[in-house]
Amino acid sequence: MDWKEKAIKILKDSLYPIPSELNELDWKSGLSDKTDRLAQHLSAFANLKGGGVLVYGVRNDGTCFDLTKEEVDKIVQTLGNIAQNNLVYSIPIEHSVMEFDGHSLLFVYIPEQNDKPVHLRGKDIYASYHRSAGQTVKMSRNQVKALIATSQGITFEQQIAKEDQTKEEVLKLLNYQALYRILDKNVPQSTDAIMERLSDYHLCKQVVDSWSITNLGAILFANDLKDFPNMEGHEVIVRKYIGTNNRQQEFEQHGVYGYAVGFEGLIDFIMRNTSTEVIDVKRESIPTYPRVAVREFVANALVHQDFGITGMPVTIEIFSNRLSITNAGAPLNDINRLIDLPPQSRNEQLAQMMFNLGICERRGSGIDRAIAAIEEMFLPPVKFTKSEQHTRVFMYPQKSLKDMTKQEKISACYQHACLMYEDGEKINNQSVRDRFELSKNDSSVASRIIADTMEAGLIKPADSETVSKKYMTYIPYYG
Repeated sequence: MDWKEKAIKILKDSLYPIPSELNELDWKSGLSDKTDRLAQHLSAFANLKGGGVLVYGVRNDGTCFDLTKEEVDKIVQTLGNIAQNNLVYSIPIEHSVMEFDGHSLLFVYIPEQNDKPVHLRGKDIYASYHRSAGQTVKMSRNQVKALIATSQGITFEQQIAKEDQTKEEVLKLLNYQALYRILDKNVPQSTDAIMERLSDYHLCKQVVDSWSITNLGAILFANDLKDFPNMEGHEVIVRKYIGTNNRQQEFEQHGVYGYAVGFEGLIDFIMRNTSTEVIDVKRESIPTYPRVAVREFVANALVHQDFGITGMPVTIEIFSNRLSITNAGAPLNDINRLIDLPPQSRNEQLAQMMFNLGICERRGSGIDRAIAAIEEMFLPPVKFTKSEQHTRVFMYPQKSLKDMTKQEKISACYQHACLMYEDGEKINNQSVRDRFELSKNDSSVASRIIADTMEAGLIKPADSETVSKKYMTYIPYYG
């Protein structure tokens, strides 16, 4: 697919069903007179994997309009001059006027550059920009350093967390016993055999006569994350509040261990502090949220966080009416498409290692399993939110249909449709009744929910030729 075909597809994805700007594309209603801001956009797209597109002729509300030839010529000339003169080095850009929804729009393509970061001319390297949550924002110093390392072929996981260590020091800093326990293997008697295993998993590497521990080794298997300066601010925090706001805190706990070492204990801790204790014949805890969903969303937060953003550790917050999980970094996929699109990770080696260790589900199936578990417990839908700097997931305790908001009903119906579609099936009135635990007498209620979800543009009839509503089936808008 060439850039023009891809641009049309991305524009369509950004406008339907809910208009929202994506990282790969920025709508423009006119040419800004702020040269520096235009240079920032070009910097951000040149630093973005796969590059990006400016689309002129789209208003902030997502509606389109035609451009005149004079407007097109001025935009192309202005951006061409900025690409030539206002960045650290000249970059090529391409343009094309294409029709979309009956309107002639100008598409300006900025390809990804090999030599990154591309920053503003006349300023230092930290005047570099990137795309986050559909916005152009300045990179932090850590993000610039990470981009330099990545452009040189050195990922975050491969960077060194601690160097000039002896074998004994490595084995003291890393919980190698946990690795063997997770792999269900016996710990060898030989130190050399253990070091070889750690090296095979890229947790450490030999450098001449000493050893270096990688960021991957530290973030997964540290006995204490504080032993590694690179890991500062990347511990997991769990906070529990009294009531529905954060004014009165019950406790705050900071994780000490690497993610692989402490993961199961973390999930146990969250489940204990979100469950309801019931005393009947014997004392038992009734889970408020399905364990599989808690596991998946916490694992996702760990894997997909942006390690270049400091001061925003993965944080789990427990309220009486919700559980929220927050990680640094905007999601790389559209939050409306997290169920069906294959995951994109900033940290591929970390994601693969957590999959190999059985912490994450098979790639691409985890969100499906989490949403399915939510449906099985008849809970309100999961809510995904994003900003330029973070991604947040909300889970809610069980509530009756009458207590759900209209938006919650729509979201639940849409997520139900996505889940069914991934299984090769379609939703209908009965399946929606099953999702909301409704009886056959509540067919009209299910019909209302389906109609509202269609009106929101999130589902569509599977077969437009079916006339009878009784036999109507539906699929997600992207199907």
